[in-house]
Amino acid sequence: MNAIIHTPVNEERQARIDSLIRGAIDLHCHSGPSVMPRYCDHIEAMREASEAGLKAVLLKDHYYSCTPVTTLLNKHFSELDVHMLSGVPLNNSVRGLNVHAVEHGLKLGAKLVWMPTFSSANHIAHHHQDEKFTEKFPQTTQRMLQPIPLTVLDENGRLKEEVKAILDLIAAEDVVLSAGHLNIKEIWPLFEEARNRGVKRLLVNHPTYVVDATLDDMRQLAREGVYMEHSMCMWVPGSKFKFYDDQFLQQVIEAGTVGLTILGSDLGQQGNPSIAEGFRNVIGQLLDLNYSDEDIRKMTSGNASRLMNL
Repeated sequence: MNAIIHTPVNEERQARIDSLIRGAIDLHCHSGPSVMPRYCDHIEAMREASEAGLKAVLLKDHYYSCTPVTTLLNKHFSELDVHMLSGVPLNNSVRGLNVHAVEHGLKLGAKLVWMPTFSSANHIAHHHQDEKFTEKFPQTTQRMLQPIPLTVLDENGRLKEEVKAILDLIAAEDVVLSAGHLNIKEIWPLFEEARNRGVKRLLVNHPTYVVDATLDDMRQLAREGVYMEHSMCMWVPGSKFKFYDDQFLQQVIEAGTVGLTILGSDLGQQGNPSIAEGFRNVIGQLLDLNYSDEDIRKMTSGNASRLMNL
């Protein structure tokens, strides 16, 4: 049997990727327990992150806040040397735009508040309009009640009063406001009011998917100092949610700027690549696009650290 010879180029590239993943931060990890099918639980996700050398991981479930879990993980698994974070998702399971859910979550130590995701009117509209949406988006393992569509705007297009109360809590605690799965048209008035009320940390998750932000929208968000997180699962080969190629990755980075772009895995789904595989693959794509190590570290670590005040 012939021995496999690894070329120095491949070994050098792999060493560079391994170096760049160390210290990375994942602000979009979908581990379980969850009503969605996941390949790993929260403890396994933390261990995987530790083995890969990640610095921090933010756990996201659309139906409950993982903050109590991350508190336990940080206390009882501190030897893994991964800082675990979470936030408050404002979907139907917490009665939507619920200021009490936000207050409670922040008191427990949540570092981020997501506006409605699965329960947003925009997400539900996408589901109804796209025949293949169930193939593109993870579904629950069991049938759930029909969601109540949520929006942050009233019938006159003005921000709802209950949203303003939530923004005041976010500002007081200086945590991150994520736009969730709102449409970009809802995000503009939301972020304007947020800034007026003293919210300093603004985030749009996967702006190109469901949110419907154009490259011009992303350029405007960047001018306003908004961070944009792009989901690695939408670029990783083997992912059920691979929608884009590396040329589009370069386009969204240029639109949102290297200084405001965050790359999170958005992985954890059953049948998809692992979280670490997502990071390694997308880091490799960034190398192929000739981004410097410094810029790659900004997009996989530095920007997320600055946003989350780590």
